Amino acid sequence: MRTQPTTSFAELSRRAGLPITHQRQVIYDALIAMPGHPSPEEVYAKVRRRIPSISLATVYKNLNRFLKAGLLQEMSVHHGSLRVEVNDHPHHHLVCSSCKKIEDIDSEQIGPLHVRGRLPKGFAVQRYSVDVIGLCARCRGKKKVSQ
Repeated sequence: MRTQPTTSFAELSRRAGLPITHQRQVIYDALIAMPGHPSPEEVYAKVRRRIPSISLATVYKNLNRFLKAGLLQEMSVHHGSLRVEVNDHPHHHLVCSSCKKIEDIDSEQIGPLHVRGRLPKGFAVQRYSVDVIGLCARCRGKKKVSQ
């Protein structure tokens, strides 16, 4: 499931107080066009097609600004590298333990989540994110062939 944002980059930037630049627009457009949950390096490779002079550091800097401004969600920080997504609708993730591919799954397919009891040291929940770990169809097929 891939949901496109309904609000324009210009409007999102204005709400967040983030100045709109050509580079930021191109980076955001690349994110919208990319399937899944891209890494900064994947975003960089796509953006370089439109802005050959852009640096990886500039992409990282702007992705971090987007995260702080709430334009992106940081995804699965415990899977090895930063991954980002623009899908702000309630959802969870299917994560392949072999190739690390990440797919969205509707939150209704998991069921309602809530924390029982008090959380330690005043922790306040901002959102729930469930990672369902398994093998994607491609990796499952590879394992069957190698057996």
